Amino acid sequence: MDYKIGSDMPGRIRLRCGKYAFSKEDSFLITHHLSKLHYVDSVKVSYLSGSILIYYNEKFRQDILSEVLGIDVDKLENVHDSTLDDSMNIDLNFKERLYKMLIRRIVHHFFLPVPIRNLIYIHRSLRFMKRGINSLLHGSFGVEVLDGSAVSVSIFQGHFNTASSIMFLLGLSELLEDYTHKKTRNALSESLAVNIDRVWIEKNGEEISLPISSLSVKDRVIIRTGSMIPIDGVVFSGEAEVNQSSMTGEPIAIFKKPGDSVFAGTVVEDGKIIIEVHSLVNESRISKIIELIESSENLKASIHSKAEHIADTIVPFSFLLSLGVFVFTRDWHKALSVLLVDYSCAIKLATPISVVSSMREASTHKIMVKGGKYLEAMAEADTIVFDKTGTLTVAKPHVNKVVPFENYERDYILRTAACLEEHFPHSVASAIVSKAQEENLHHEEEHAEIEYIVAHGIATTYQGKRCVIGSYHFVFEDENVEITKGQLDLVEKECLANSVIYLGIDGKAAGFICISDPPRKESKEVISSLRELGIKKVIMLTGDGESTAKHVANSLGIDEYRSQVLPEDKAKIILELKDKGHKIIMVGDGVNDSPALSTADVSISMKDSSDIAREVSDIALLSSYLYEIVTIRKLSQLLIKRIKNNFKFIVYFNTILLLLGLQDLITPNTSAVLHNISTMFISAKSMTSCLKQ
Repeated sequence: MDYKIGSDMPGRIRLRCGKYAFSKEDSFLITHHLSKLHYVDSVKVSYLSGSILIYYNEKFRQDILSEVLGIDVDKLENVHDSTLDDSMNIDLNFKERLYKMLIRRIVHHFFLPVPIRNLIYIHRSLRFMKRGINSLLHGSFGVEVLDGSAVSVSIFQGHFNTASSIMFLLGLSELLEDYTHKKTRNALSESLAVNIDRVWIEKNGEEISLPISSLSVKDRVIIRTGSMIPIDGVVFSGEAEVNQSSMTGEPIAIFKKPGDSVFAGTVVEDGKIIIEVHSLVNESRISKIIELIESSENLKASIHSKAEHIADTIVPFSFLLSLGVFVFTRDWHKALSVLLVDYSCAIKLATPISVVSSMREASTHKIMVKGGKYLEAMAEADTIVFDKTGTLTVAKPHVNKVVPFENYERDYILRTAACLEEHFPHSVASAIVSKAQEENLHHEEEHAEIEYIVAHGIATTYQGKRCVIGSYHFVFEDENVEITKGQLDLVEKECLANSVIYLGIDGKAAGFICISDPPRKESKEVISSLRELGIKKVIMLTGDGESTAKHVANSLGIDEYRSQVLPEDKAKIILELKDKGHKIIMVGDGVNDSPALSTADVSISMKDSSDIAREVSDIALLSSYLYEIVTIRKLSQLLIKRIKNNFKFIVYFNTILLLLGLQDLITPNTSAVLHNISTMFISAKSMTSCLKQ
C-alpha cells in the first residue's frame, strides 16, 4: 500500500494513503491486521481521509513502514463482524450522521427556495408533534410535549426559521446522547471480550484452521501453551495447567485432564489439550457477563431519576406561565418566548449524559461500573469495609514457618499438610504444596475421600486416623481437636504477624504452619487517600487470628478490625453497620465475600476475584492496582458535583433568557437559539472528563 508520512514522532506516526485508497470495510481489516503486531499499541484508520495513525514501540519504526507498504487490502484476512473494532465503527457513524445534519441544514437554509424549505420544515415538525401526542396519550406530560408544542407554535405562527433551529438542536442533542451511550457500552464490553479470530480444530486426525464464528458444538479445538481458551467446553484429551484467574480469581494454574470443564477467557500456561466445544462464543460464561454489563447500564442513579422527575414537573409550569403571559399581554411573541425557554430539556439531557460519560471514563481506568446508581452510592458512602486476603494483601502467600507439636516432626507436618491441600489449589493451599515440593517432601496418596468445607478447612482419614487442617475455628471448635494453653502460647510466639493453618490428627493438635501474606504496597496510601475523600471509618474483616489481624490493621492505619470472622458473619456485620445509618462500600474478592458484597450499598470486586464475586459486585476493578478505588471515589464525587453545577447553570441561564424575552429585549427565535445552544454546551461539557476538570 502506497503512503506518505504525514507526521512522525517517536512512538507515533501518521501515514496518508490518499482519499478513497480503501473502503470503510477495508479500514476495519487494516486496523485488525496492524493491531495484531506485537509492537503496535493502537491503530486508528480513517477511510474518509485515507489516513492511518499508529502508536507503536519506537524501536520498530522501520518494521511499521515495511508492514504498511506490504499491505494488499484484497489479500487481508477476512474477519468476522464480532471481532471488528466497534469503537471505530461508532465514531465513523457518528461523524457521518453529524456531517449529514450539517450539510442538510446549510443546503436547506441557503440554497432552497423559501416555499420548499418551509414545506420541509413542516414535514420534519410532524415527528416532534407525534412524540408529544404519544406522550400525552400515555399519561405523561413531559419534555416531549414541550418540544412538540414549541415546534408546533413556531410553525403555526409562521416562524419557520425558529422551528428549524429548535429541531436541528434537538436532533443534535439526540445524536450526542446516542453516541455517548454506544461508546460507553462498547468500552465496558471490550474490557472483558475474548478477542480471537481463528482456532485450530482436530478433524479426521488432521489440524484445520477455521474462523471461530464457524465453530459448532462437539468440534474439538486444539489449545497449546500460552494460548487463551476461546470457548466453554470439556477437555477431550491431553493435560495442561490452566490459569482461571479471569473467571475464578485463583492466581495459581489448575491442572486439567480429560473430562474437566474449561472456560472461555482462561489461559493454558503449560501443556496441550483438545477441548470438545459445549457452548458457542455467544453462549459462553464470559459473553453472558458482557450481556449483563450492557443491560445493567440502564440502572439509573437516583439523582438521574430526580432530574427526570424535576424536568417533567417543570413542563406544566412552563405551559401555565406561557398562557399567563399571553392572557395579560395578548402578545404571542412573549408567550412563545416563555414556551421556548425549556428548563426541563437541559436538565433531563445533561444528567444522563454526565452519568454515562463518567461510566465510560471509569472504563478507561479499567474500572467496570454496572449502573449509574452505584456511582452515586460510591460518592455518598461514609464507611468502607475491606476483606483482608487478596484485597489489602497481595494474595500470593508463602510458607514462613512450619512448627510441629510434641511427638511430631516438622517435615511430617509439612508433608501431611501438602498431601491434603494439593487437592484444593486455592492460594494458601498452593503455598503449602509449593513449599513441600521445594523441600522435596514427596508423599503417597494414603487418605480417604477428602471433605472440603469452603473457607474453613479440609477433613479426611489419613493413615487410619482422622486428620483435619484449616482455621482455628474449624479445627478446634467445629472438629473439637484438643489444644493446650502451652501450644497456643507457642503459636502466639511463632506467628506474630502471620496467618496460621492448624493440623489436627486423631483429635489432637499436631502442628501449625505460619503463612505470610504481606499487604499491598499501596494499601496504606489508599486508606489515607480515602479518608481525605470523606471516608470516616475504615474496617477490615478477616478469618485470621487476633494477632495477625491486629498487626495488619495497625500497619495500615485501619480504624476497626474483626478477626476470625466466619464467611456467613460478614454479611451480618454489613447489615449492623447499615442499621446504624452508615453508607457502606464493601471490597472483597472471594466466594465467601459474595453475601457481604451483595448486602453493601455499593460493592467492589478485585481483578483476581472469583467469578461469583465479580458477578454480584456493583463495581469491578479490571486491574490489580488497589488505588483505583480512590479513582472511582473521586470520579463519583466529581460526577455529583458536576450534576449540581449543571442544574445551577441551567436555572440561572434560562431564567435570564425568560426575563429578556418578557422585556422584548430578545426575539423568540433568538431565545430558542440561545436556549438550545446552552443545552448543547452543557451536554458537551458533561461529556468531558470529570477527573481532568
